[in-house]
Amino acid sequence: MFQALINVLVKCKSFSELKQIHALVITFGLRHDSPISSKLLSLAALSGAGNIDYAYRLFSTLPAPRVFDWNTVIRGYSISKNPNKSFSVFIKMLRAGVFPDYLTYPFLAKASARLLKPELGGAIHGHALKNGFQLDKFINNSLIHMYSSCHDIVYARRVFDEMPMKNIVSWNAMLDGYAKCGDMASARQVFDLMPQRDVVSWSCLIDGYVKNGDHKEALAIFAEMLVLGPKANEVTMVSVLCACAHLGALDQGRSMHCYVMDNGLQMTLVLRTSLVDMYAKCGAIEEALYVFRGVSNGKADVLFWNAMIGGLAIHGLVNESLELFIEMQIAGILPDEITYLCLLSACAHGGLVKEAWYFFECLGKHGMTPKSEHYACMVDVLARAGQVAEAYQFLCEMPVEPSSSLLGALLNGCLIYGKSDLAEIVGRKLIELDPDHDGRYIGLSNIYAAVKRWKEARTMREAMERRGVKKSAGFSCVEISGTLYSFIAHDETHPNSKQIYEILEFIVSQMKLDVHKDIQEYPSL
Repeated sequence: MFQALINVLVKCKSFSELKQIHALVITFGLRHDSPISSKLLSLAALSGAGNIDYAYRLFSTLPAPRVFDWNTVIRGYSISKNPNKSFSVFIKMLRAGVFPDYLTYPFLAKASARLLKPELGGAIHGHALKNGFQLDKFINNSLIHMYSSCHDIVYARRVFDEMPMKNIVSWNAMLDGYAKCGDMASARQVFDLMPQRDVVSWSCLIDGYVKNGDHKEALAIFAEMLVLGPKANEVTMVSVLCACAHLGALDQGRSMHCYVMDNGLQMTLVLRTSLVDMYAKCGAIEEALYVFRGVSNGKADVLFWNAMIGGLAIHGLVNESLELFIEMQIAGILPDEITYLCLLSACAHGGLVKEAWYFFECLGKHGMTPKSEHYACMVDVLARAGQVAEAYQFLCEMPVEPSSSLLGALLNGCLIYGKSDLAEIVGRKLIELDPDHDGRYIGLSNIYAAVKRWKEARTMREAMERRGVKKSAGFSCVEISGTLYSFIAHDETHPNSKQIYEILEFIVSQMKLDVHKDIQEYPSL
């Protein structure tokens, strides 16, 4: 009977099954049998079939729970929606006279990280030191992760430096910590000093550059990894595909797709979602649809559908985007806030004001609170449709403070429809919000110039200079044979710039000749 129950527990796949097994355990008088009760507790606290509050009630019936059982409940709460309860269980554990072990503290550190409360993590750190765990690598690695997650990189580095023996997990934790805090120079320094690197090391560095907006460097690191490092995994490829998407590097994105297929990486839903997003943002909407249709509805989630609905929206395929939303509902996938953001974006591109109002109101009906991005989309919908006054009234009645993107959407509508008085109000508000953003001054200066208020236009430029704000040079990108080139006006940094300008001058001269020829042949033009 004992072994039969263990086998059934291993195969348990749902909460209802778990409760039935629990009933059997009680019926056969095995509720206090340590191996079975511990296995049942682990399943209830940690598996997808479980429920942490149910696990705690089960735990409370144990006559003498071991440290393993306490750790199981602490760990369960640390990954739950309420990590705070990890600490209340820990306090009860101490009061019960149970001594924590090397597993207890990492779970508590994880709870602190998820709560973003370094003061709690610091207390756990002190308790671990007091109980003689200062040399434990497992605990120290979790503390590095905790401090860096709470953006206290100084303490994370102190823990790292004071470790007499570091393993690769320690180095990866420190590398990831710097990346999380946006200090990519220090992250690269740690990476270069590592005595050995694994796929996690490379993935952390690549993801760090992606998260910090340096997508070209992320792709450069990946190219280096292909030569010097291990085979990439799913995490690496998701970051690399994200970099390709932001750069619009379609050829490189296709190469990454081939890499995934050629190296036998498991095509997980997360990876497929990244592929859909990459193809859509790189302009290859048909390829995005091909990847999307390769997944059955039963295996898709809301993120996957959002990527495709949003991709269709940014391509101006408004009807297709809305039709896919209907298909998503038929498939039984519940929309989230991002879904409605994608739908509002589609409505903005298609000038569908009535539909936009419907989707915006659906947020509240389904228990979701509109975020600033939803309000910005609604303003964009109204402004693009020429309903600038309505957009401004909507903005004034919002329960949230207007963001720069929201005001920018209204400003664009004002400029398109010649509402210079309102454009001036919005432009000045944008400068208040972003006083160091060059585009805010230039935008307001252009507004004044459009209505021939030259003095005010010049005043804006002077105010920008006084504040020391420099205009960022606009640049263009082009991908040739899988290599991405960026350039600004009169750029001469490319080694073949002389030949490029010669060819450009030749093309311009040929265009002038053709225009002159057309005028001679067709004087009416």
